[in-house]
This record gives sequence, C-alpha cells and structure tokens, in this order.
Amino acid sequence: MSDLQIRIKQAVAKAAVEQIRSGMVLGLGSGSTAALMIEALGEKLRQGQLENVTAVPTSFQSQVLASRLGIPLVDLNHVEAIDLAIDGADEVDPGFQLIKGGGACHVQEKLVASAARRFVVVVDASKLVDRLNLDFLLPMEVLPGAWALVRRRLQSMGAECELRIAQRKAGPVVTDQGNLVLDARFPGGIGDGAALERQLNSIPGVVENGLFVNLADQVLVGEATEEGIHVRTLARPDGP
Repeated sequence: MSDLQIRIKQAVAKAAVEQIRSGMVLGLGSGSTAALMIEALGEKLRQGQLENVTAVPTSFQSQVLASRLGIPLVDLNHVEAIDLAIDGADEVDPGFQLIKGGGACHVQEKLVASAARRFVVVVDASKLVDRLNLDFLLPMEVLPGAWALVRRRLQSMGAECELRIAQRKAGPVVTDQGNLVLDARFPGGIGDGAALERQLNSIPGVVENGLFVNLADQVLVGEATEEGIHVRTLARPDGP
C-alpha cells in the first residue's frame, strides 16, 4: 500500500470517527480502513474526547486491535441495538449496494450492520463502481461439508466460482466461524442485488453472502485531488 493510499484511508477513517459521540454503542468494522478508524477512536478515548463508548467487533482482527487500544467490547447478543456501525466495502454501486467479504468477515459484518441504527461505509474512490461484481468477486461463506454442492449450484446459475485458497497456509481460507469461502462472478455483474441475495441464501449450505443491500446510510469517500486529500459524503439515493 502506497503512502498516498494510507493517507487517504486515514482521512476517511478520521472523518467517520467524528460522527461518534460519547455513550454510543458502536459496530467496529474489519479491514485496513476500519483498522485505521479503530486506531483513531482509541486515540480519542485516550485523550478523553470520548467516553462511555462500547463496541461490537466484526472480526477477530477488530477484536484484537480494539482490545489493545483499550476500547471496551461487548458481544452482539448483549446489546439491544447498535447506534452507529462503521465499516469498509470492496465495492459500492450508485444504489448503495455493497460487496463485502474480501477479508472473509462478511457474516459478522452483516449482522452488525443490520443491527445498527446507522451504517456508515468508509472507502477510497477506487471502490465506487457503476455495477457490482464486474471486477470484484462476490464472497459466500459456506459450510465445509457443502462447498462443492454450493459451487455446482452457483455454476448452474451461470456463475464462475472458486474456493478461496489461503495465501500463507496450505489449504483454503477458514473464516472466524470455521467455514469456507466461495468467490463467484456472475455474467454481466449484479444489478438486482436484493433478488440475488434471496436466491443465494436459499441454497442449502450457504451461511451468508457478501451482498449488502439496503443497509448503508452514508458513504464517506476519500480521494486525492490537485488541492490535496478530501473526503466527500454520499447519501443514500432513497435517503432515510
């Protein structure tokens, strides 16, 4: 990751943290931009600019980082609602449909986003696309004993599909829940995400897919221009 990319991610992470207020229950996302957001939150707590904040992590990664920074954590089962969830995305289309799951954390990420009163997405401008899934594969978490069956079903729908293989270990990627990940590309990309989401989750063996539809309330986009690094705010087209 270049120094410019890091500075863009830092800018958008800090902009998201400005929306946090004392006494909130937060959803802490996963990934590189979310990690910078967690670090910025930890600094505000350390300086006393925020207090009485508790957080629900979306992955082992965010749990470990938040614990190291002294951010109080709580299990999702022990909160009635989340005031604000902040997370990244792998793709965002004009209708605020997202693809998430590049880090194989999308099951817990979707649980936290769906429990949040507000869900703010933090990305750099490269994540904005006209249509989902033309470039980034759609992740699906599947039961280990069903991955081949699910892959055949996806292939029967016309999708190209592959089991995600780990980079620095022998064998497949294993999620925090102990499942496997299939990555799929659908012909022509994804237009009606809501319909496809229902179809995918009806396949036996699929735990959850990486389509996030009608969940994001706001997208903060970091980008570099001739004037410097800026963060622009996008509101959902149908506006809550």
